Formats: sequence, structure tokens, C-alpha cells
Amino acid sequence: MEKVFVTGTGVVSALGIDVESNVAQLRKGESGIGQAKHFSSKYTSILPFGEVDLSNEELIRSTNCADEKGVSRTALLAYMAVDEAIQQAGLTARELQSLSTGIISSTTVGGMCHTDELYTDANLKAEPSDYVRSYGLGEHTLRLIKKFEIGGFSSTINTACSSSANAVMLGARLIKSGRLKRVIVGGSDAMAKFAVNGFNSLMILSQHPCKPFDKERDGLTLGEGAGYLVLEAESVCTNKLRLAEVTGYGNANDAFHPSTTSDEAFGPRYAMQRALDVSKINPSEIDYINAHGTGTVNNDETELFAFHEIFRKIPPFNSTKSYTGHTLAASGAIESIYSIMAMNNGELYPNLRCTSPLDTFGVPHILEYTSGVNIRHFMSNSFGFGGNCTSLIFSKV
Repeated sequence: MEKVFVTGTGVVSALGIDVESNVAQLRKGESGIGQAKHFSSKYTSILPFGEVDLSNEELIRSTNCADEKGVSRTALLAYMAVDEAIQQAGLTARELQSLSTGIISSTTVGGMCHTDELYTDANLKAEPSDYVRSYGLGEHTLRLIKKFEIGGFSSTINTACSSSANAVMLGARLIKSGRLKRVIVGGSDAMAKFAVNGFNSLMILSQHPCKPFDKERDGLTLGEGAGYLVLEAESVCTNKLRLAEVTGYGNANDAFHPSTTSDEAFGPRYAMQRALDVSKINPSEIDYINAHGTGTVNNDETELFAFHEIFRKIPPFNSTKSYTGHTLAASGAIESIYSIMAMNNGELYPNLRCTSPLDTFGVPHILEYTSGVNIRHFMSNSFGFGGNCTSLIFSKV
């Protein structure tokens, strides 16, 4: 069975438009959360967001797609991150066009980020907008296939906030089973009235930048972005820089509630344990966890309980959503990339705004930037609405 390695990464978020700029902000402990400038909503004056600091027009120029009509902001963000990942992996046109190269992307809102146009089109209030064909969840994936001429298997995943983590898991399994040699995996989500209004109706949006794992946390902050990884089989990347190995993955569903986790954290616990079982790594060997860590009362408490049940001695952990906001389907891929960089650079980034840390189980919060850290294996958690929970384990090469 083939080993699976990460050979390329790409990120666009509120911290920057490439991996390097994102990591620079993480090291400085500077958040990208603030007042939105490009997203139009009645909530922009009262709620903070993790917005990518580029207008749609700037994104179109940056991705050289002025001749394409109806390209959603979700697709534009994906274009940038996929291009960076492909460039770093050094994939040739021939490799991309091969039947052994696939793409698995994910999104929550897709083209519905253009909510006003969607409303007008759906209610036949005017002539069809340029986005009328862009609202389907697979729209951005089809555009990625066409733009980068990807020849093999393709799919789009929507399991809410665990979507891109599931893309990583499926991509790794396809390589391990011999069905593909390389897969571009990840996700993209743009800010959308559709999402903001929905989360607001659940009363879980904070009026302040989120503070995961703080005793005074009062909700999450929505963000946008895209994150993609190139996964390759060992047999085709022997002469490449290998950033990490995908060693474990697990998915579970606690079937408890549409938007909250059970007090017993069945889904998170089973997902983490299954990832450990696949990796054949002992809990004591996990050196760092990038937590789901949304900043809601329910999520942070139950995730800590799950940590205690699985690890007993909990490893250092943080939530990088305190930098970017919750990027929905993109979060699993973005946070995996941040953690790969932390592992390879031997550093840990502080959990921002955690001034009164939850002290349940005596947990080791990361509250300041730390260098010279030996991270051999890390876990990245992504828990979605509907109880869909996924944990990934990456190991140092």
C-alpha cells in the first residue's frame, strides 16, 4: 500500500494571499479578523469577519480570468490557492492531464456567496445574471478542472465544516488503494449573506473577534478563504520535497443535533480514535493538535472533553480560527497547512484572545509564540454541522 505525501500547499485567507504571508502573520500573532470592506451586509457594521482583503475585481485580475463570465468569489479564491499548490508541487501539464491525477474540492456556500443575484434569479425578477449557472456546489470544482486541465477523478464534498478535511481523507484513500497517483484536495468558501444570516439565526455569532477556549467565549467569527494540498503517492514523488506524510484519518457522526455536539462528544472521540488507529500512532506520540475550536460554548467544552477521553495527558493545542475566523468548508485544509508549516518550522502559534483559558483537565493552551519545538505527528480536527466529525494526522518526513 502506497504512502501518501503532501508535496504542495496553497492558502488564501484573511491573513494573506499565499502560504508565506499567512505564516508570517501567525508568527506575529496578528489576526486577520476585523471589519469587512468588500462584503456587503447589514451586519458588517456590527459583526467582525475574517475577510480576504481583495475585491472581486482584484481577484479576477490576479487569476487572469477576465474573459470568464459568472466566476463566483468562491471559485476565484480556489483558483489562487490551487495555483499556488500546483506550483509548489511542480506538477507539469502532462501530470495534471493524466487520468491518474484527480481533484476533490469542497464548499459550503459555493456560488451562493452571490446571494442577492441568487434571490433575483430564483424569483425571476430580472434577466438571468452572469451567476445563474454558478450556484451549484460543484460549480467551482468544474471550473478548477477546466482551468488547470485536470484529467482524472473529480468530486465535490459538502459536509459543512468538515468538508475539506474529508477531501483530504478521500484523496489519501484513493492513493492508498491504487486508484490515483496524485490528488489535489481542499476547499473554498467566500463570505455570503446566505451563511451570515443562517449562523446569526442560530445566535452563535460573536460581536467581537472570537476567542476559542476562553472562559468568556460567546460565539464564532465567520471568515472566508481557500486551502488546497497536493497529495502524491510515494512512487511518483521520490525526487520531490515532501512536506508531510498523511498517516491517519477518521470520520464519525454522533447523530446528536444539527448544530451542536453531544456532551459525551461521541463524534469527535470516535473520529480521533479512528485516525489514531489508521496511523498506528499512540496518543502519547501526538505532539500538537490544531483544534476545531470555533469559540462557541458547546464546541470548545465538548472538544476538550474528547481530548481528555482520548489522550488523558492532552498535548499542546490551539485554534487558528482565532486568526482567520471560521472559513467553513475551507477550514480543515487551511488549518492542516498551518499545522504542516508549524511542524516543519518547529514552532507553535498562540491561541489569540484567550486571556482566561478554560482550565478543565489542566489543559496546555498555547498562549505565546514558541520556537524550537519538535513536532513529529500532529492532529487536525474539523467538526461539521449534522455531527460529521473528521480528524486527520500528519507526520514529519
